[in-house]
Amino acid sequence: MAERCRLRPLSLYAINNPCNPNQLAIRVKINHQIKAPELRVITAEGENLGVITLAVALAEAQKRTLDLIEISPTATPPVAKIMDYGKYLYDEKKKEKAAKAKVQTSELKIVQVKIGTGEHDLELKAKNVSGWLAEGNRVKIDLFLVGRAKYMELNFLKERLDRIMKLVTVEYKIAQAVTKGPKGLSIVIEKK
Repeated sequence: MAERCRLRPLSLYAINNPCNPNQLAIRVKINHQIKAPELRVITAEGENLGVITLAVALAEAQKRTLDLIEISPTATPPVAKIMDYGKYLYDEKKKEKAAKAKVQTSELKIVQVKIGTGEHDLELKAKNVSGWLAEGNRVKIDLFLVGRAKYMELNFLKERLDRIMKLVTVEYKIAQAVTKGPKGLSIVIEKK
C-alpha cells in the first residue's frame, strides 16, 4: 500500500487519499466528484441557496473561490456546502476530538481474595474497591479457590465473598450476580 501511495500524482494527494494520515475516515465528495444532478446548497455563513443544479452550484463555488462539499449524500436532494475544504477537514477533526473527549470509559478492575484472606487485607482491598467505584469503574471480585476449596458448600463460599462486600464504603449495585467459574466465584459490581 505504501508503494501505491508514492505513485499517485501530487494534485490528488490531499483529496480523499486513503494513504493520507490526516484524512477523515468518511470519504467526502468535493467539486466535480459530486454526481447528483440537484443539490440543496448552503454557504459557509449558513445561508441557504435552495435546491439548485450541480452546474449552478459549482459556478457559485468557483465565483466565491471556494469548494463545493457534499455534506449529506443520503438526503433527498443531497446537501452540499460551499466552503474551503481545508477548513471543513479542520472542523470535522475538531468535532471528532470533542466527541472522543466526552466519551467516558470505565474499566473493569479485578480484585482477588481467597478463603483464608485476613481481615486487614480485606479492609485494604475493600478500600481499593471503594476508590475504583468512586471513579466510576466496574469492579470484579474473584474468590480464588484452590484444591479442595473448589468443592466446598456454595453458601459458605458466598459468605466469604460477602465479607469483602460488607467492607465497601461506596454504595454499589450488582452488575453481574455471583457466577461459579473454573477458578472460583466471581461477582461484578458498579456504582449506583
